[in-house]
Amino acid sequence: MLSRIAEALFWIGRYVERADGTARILDVHLQLLLEDPWVDEDTACRALLSVMGTAAESDAALGRDDVVRLLALDREHSASIAHSIAAARENARRAREIISTDLWETLNESNARVPRRIPSDKTHPFFRWVRDRSALAFGVVDSSMSRDEAWQFFVLGRSIERVDMTARLLATRSLTDAAGPSWTTLLRSCGAYEAHLRSHRAMPSAASAVEFLLVDRLFPRSVLSSILQAEECLRGIDPASAFGAPDRAHRVLGRMRSELEYRPIGDIVRGLSESMEEVQVGMSMASDAIRERYFPSIAMPVWIGEAL
Repeated sequence: MLSRIAEALFWIGRYVERADGTARILDVHLQLLLEDPWVDEDTACRALLSVMGTAAESDAALGRDDVVRLLALDREHSASIAHSIAAARENARRAREIISTDLWETLNESNARVPRRIPSDKTHPFFRWVRDRSALAFGVVDSSMSRDEAWQFFVLGRSIERVDMTARLLATRSLTDAAGPSWTTLLRSCGAYEAHLRSHRAMPSAASAVEFLLVDRLFPRSVLSSILQAEECLRGIDPASAFGAPDRAHRVLGRMRSELEYRPIGDIVRGLSESMEEVQVGMSMASDAIRERYFPSIAMPVWIGEAL
């Protein structure tokens, strides 16, 4: 497959997942501000921007409207939902001869319908719309693409980004120390609450929620499940990699997988912010290794804070 096409498919997967993950994180953050009136809004907003790898524009007090404008609607800001949807559509245009008409129409319509502003009482419906459109795009891919190299690159990009966004979502738990979003709220934001109840048969605690979102092999949004999916995609793209010495991307992913599988959950919970930063750095390294291996002549787009 041409590296141009492979790169476009890889980034379609990443950008759609990025829009979905950013919508989930913002939804949790705004719900926290509504539920806890004692939270200092400026401090919480600055902490969220830091988690998302974005620097505050000024020293003036920040509010929820500023966060929504910057991380949801600013089409020029590389970490925003609007930018991610537009970038996914642009990459789909570059790979138009490979992707299905249904996927192209889904991404094109999503980009056209992103609003320029959102009333304060419409933010939650907007985030739900982003999640629904992302789910539609993923569903179209899973139902209309052959499981060939094109599908492998798309899922590889989605898996890499999902690890990063789940790590950022977990990092929001420590935004304001004890006043962070409840574990129930955080699990609900990524559709994991009911799955957690069936798995643990108990209300979520810090240890059980972190363990579920990090190392549960059966939940598709967990970090470990996404890393395993990424490794499987790399083997599908290059079957010969199963023999001989692994390449750098395999080594990075394998090291992260081993660290998650064998490190005590209690240690991760106690240093959750630092642990999630390590995961993000690992994903940046894996992404760099994939770029060097499969599309070396193409400058890889990055978003603010990706290489922490």
